[in-house]
Order: sequence, then structure tokens, then C-alpha cells
Amino acid sequence: MGSGPCAGSASAAPGSGECPIVIDPLVGGLAEETEALRTAGPLARIDLMGAPAWTVTTHAEARKLLTDTRLVKDISRWNLWRSGEIDESWPLIGMVDAGRSMFTVDGVEHRRLRVKTAQALTPRRLAGIRPDIERITGRLLDAIEARAAEAPEEPVDLKSAFAQPLPMSVVCSLMGVDPALEPRLHRLYEAFFSMLTPQDERLAVIQELDELYAEMVREKSLSPGDDLTSALILADEGGEPLTAEEVRGNLEAMVAAGHETTVTLILCAVRALLTHPEQLRLVLDGEVGWEAVIEETLRWESPSTHLLMRFATSDIEVAGAVVREGEGVVMSYRAIGRDRAQHGQDADRFDVRRPVPVRHLAFGHGPHICPGAGLSRLEASVALPALFERFPGLSLAVPVTEIRNRPVLTQNELESLPVRVR
Repeated sequence: MGSGPCAGSASAAPGSGECPIVIDPLVGGLAEETEALRTAGPLARIDLMGAPAWTVTTHAEARKLLTDTRLVKDISRWNLWRSGEIDESWPLIGMVDAGRSMFTVDGVEHRRLRVKTAQALTPRRLAGIRPDIERITGRLLDAIEARAAEAPEEPVDLKSAFAQPLPMSVVCSLMGVDPALEPRLHRLYEAFFSMLTPQDERLAVIQELDELYAEMVREKSLSPGDDLTSALILADEGGEPLTAEEVRGNLEAMVAAGHETTVTLILCAVRALLTHPEQLRLVLDGEVGWEAVIEETLRWESPSTHLLMRFATSDIEVAGAVVREGEGVVMSYRAIGRDRAQHGQDADRFDVRRPVPVRHLAFGHGPHICPGAGLSRLEASVALPALFERFPGLSLAVPVTEIRNRPVLTQNELESLPVRVR
């Protein structure tokens, strides 16, 4: 990561128009990148794999802009898209031009699509899925325990053995997806998010996902059940029902965002606790609750690093700078979560003893706040205590400096988390 070669003036400040901060798609130095963005100020100029954009780095400005109706999700408002400078060959296009869903429209249409999801993803449905979360958690922990008994010297990758399959199994159960599809979905999303995937392969993955979900919607339309897919299809209260394309778009985006968020939340919480043993002891002794662990982890290591993208429909003044009509705006949630003006001068420190609630923006804010936030928190609140109760001697199997991020520009995703369970 770095500011990259700066045009114009050698003395130009990183994050200015003359010297944009180059966001590293391989995520080689996340801490350094976060610090560079914070130093650049509330609004920084960035280079996003060849596309110039603005990014927001502070809590206060993010809260304002996330409710500003002059920023929209409609890619047709992006000047680089209209001019043809950005097209389907851009590696991040799947994050920006993601089909029709509540994640990609605004205003009245967004409310129409979102209310249907709210009707389907009710507190009752969340409460009803908790036993499934507990069952899946127990099954995965049983498998880890059996493997550890057979090969006690071998470390366990907590990502592939626990943190990754848990939310995928949960969301498939919620959606009524055949569990046999889970390995295929893992493979497709791994390829979709990785910046190492060639763009032609990524476009093929997007097509395969579209077809998979379209077929699922067709099957559920013919034979609905007690699942989220069927509920979205049947949710017709308060206006016209969702089209098949809209149901598919909502489901596809919810699965992508939902399982990725929870994987990161679980892994980053475990890594943080194992590298802060005094805080882990407070939690295990009951002096600090798991809710505090979850909220502090979301603040400190936001599951989304850079959330793409909104477009200005008119000029917008932000902290002394101006976002011009047609320009793209990114939310850099990792920098926002470590905003010293919001969280104090020790914002870079993981501390479960911070006053609760920790007012972070890890799940967004305003009309587009993540609809799966409750599910992600629920999964973590089941998984984390169960993990540490089953394996009280849990420890990292490698130095923390050897734990790397995957080359995923938008997600704070670890490659793996090797641990010893005994």
C-alpha cells in the first residue's frame, strides 16, 4: 500500500487530488493503509484499481453522507461509467453493478424492496433459527474435537473448520438451500471476492451465481416452504410483490454480504482475544459480556474495509472539499472504526471494557444499513462462547505476525487462523 507515484507536485499530500492513496488489492499492509487514510483527513482521494474516487474516513462525515440523498447507488450516475472509462473489464465491477436488489436502488424503490425483506427476516424468524445455529456450531466443534484427538500435534485452521462453514450453513438453512450446494457456494464466493481471480473467470462466476439463484427462485415459486426464499416470494403486503429478478438479487446480495461478514467477525474476535489474554480472562470470568466482545471487534476490525460505492448526483461539500457530480464515494469502514475523534486517542487498541454500546458503523447507517446485522450478531453470540467453552486452552498455532489477509479489497478477510485446541 502507498500513495503511489504522485502527478503534479512531489510535495503533494497523500490523499489529495494530485496524490491519491492507492488502495492495495492484495491487502499487503492494512494497518499502514488505514493510517494513511486517517492522516489524509475526513475525505481522501484514492485510486481504486485504476478508478479515481473519494473515500470517507471519519465517523461523523460517514453518518452524514450515509443519509445524504444526493449520494445514490445507481451506477448510471457514475461519470466514469457513462464515459466508458470503466466497463466490465474493471475487476471490481461486480461490487458496483450487481443487478437489481435493495442494495443497488434508492428512495421509493429501495424502500419497496427492503420492506419485503424486513417482512421475511423478522425477529420471530431469527429467534426460530437460533436452535439451528446452536446445532451447526455443536456439529462443527465436535468435528474439531475429533480431529484434535486423532492428531493432537496438528494445528486446526479455525477458518475452514468453523468460522467459514458456520454462517454458510446457517444462511443456507435460513434460505432453504440444499446443504449439498454449500461447497459450490464456498468455491464461487472465494473466486468472486479474490483479487487474484482473472476478470473473465470472475464474470463467469457472477453468471453462475445468477443462474443458481434464479433456479432456486423458480423452484421455490412452484413449491414454497418455511424459508426466507419463499417468504420473499410471498411477501406481498403493502404493495406489488417482488419480481423474480428482485428476489434473486436480494438473496444473492444477502448471502454474499451475510456470510462474509460473520466469518470475519468470528475470526477477528478470536484473534483479538487470544492476543489480549487479560481481556479474554475478563470475559471467561463473566466480568465482561460477549456482547462487548462482538461490538468492540466490529469497531476495531470492521468486516468491510472499503464498501463500494455511491455516486454524487450533484456537488457535495465534505469537510472543506467538494465531491463533484458523477464522482464515486467509498466508505472506508476500517478507518472509520478507528476514528480517534469518535473513539478516543486509543482507538487503535482493542479494549472490551469500552463503554457499551460502542457506537460504530460496521454495519452501515441510514436507509442501506445491513439487514443481516441481527443475524450476524446472533451467530457470533452463539459461536464464540461455545468455542471457548469447548476449548478453554485455545491458542494461536503461529505468531500473530504470520496471520495474513486474503487478497480481498473490500473485505477484512483472513487467509486462515491456525490454532491449537489443547
